[in-house]
Amino acid sequence: MLKGNFFHGLGYLGEGFRLIRQPGLRLFVVIPLVINILLFGVLFYFLAEAFSLLIATAMGWLPDWQWLQALDWVFWILYGVVILLMLAYGFVIVANLIGSPFYGYLSELTEKHLTGQEVDTGGGWGQILKDIPRALLREVQKILYYLPRALLLLIIGLIPVVNLVAAVLWFLFNSWMMALQYVDYPADNHRVSFGDLRRSLGAKRLSAFGFGLPVALAAMVPVLNLFVVPAAVCGATAYWVRERSSQA
Repeated sequence: MLKGNFFHGLGYLGEGFRLIRQPGLRLFVVIPLVINILLFGVLFYFLAEAFSLLIATAMGWLPDWQWLQALDWVFWILYGVVILLMLAYGFVIVANLIGSPFYGYLSELTEKHLTGQEVDTGGGWGQILKDIPRALLREVQKILYYLPRALLLLIIGLIPVVNLVAAVLWFLFNSWMMALQYVDYPADNHRVSFGDLRRSLGAKRLSAFGFGLPVALAAMVPVLNLFVVPAAVCGATAYWVRERSSQA
């Protein structure tokens, strides 16, 4: 039986957008935001053509059945949604690889703002530099968790008829991954292992899906996805503070 509160989870991203406007947090929002803008420009340039090619290739694999060809627009939409979800999380992966040291510190400052208590991570710019290798290793752990599951869903999405459920599975998986991705920042600040984090989120899976759902949607919207990353970090920290305290 799934536990947690889906509707409570939905509110955390909105809280994150309110938090990133706080004076003490803005600097650690602006720096990765500039990085994301540059990154998004480069990715958009190279992926625009790749998107069309992937759609054409996927459609070419369909058998030459008349009823399938008559529904080609449905498959175009399904493949389009799946690819957009892949690109959305792909953007998040690359953005977080680059900005992870800043996001860890942003999460620390957000938790201090919410609780009034210091998070014992060392703090400061020196700590950000020291944490770069550990932060990158943590991002690699998430990528290794993501890739085999994404590959399995991609294979399912290429099977005619079965692929009708692929977009739904992708969306649920992306919602879960977004929760896992961002709640990992406050968890890492408290030295909670990646495995323990997965189990903690799994114990309140409905809350996790509620948080991850709007993040996954926002990550698919150009321009908005530039701002959703720092907002998701702050929202995930609020999730960590409130959901963990309710588990205690």
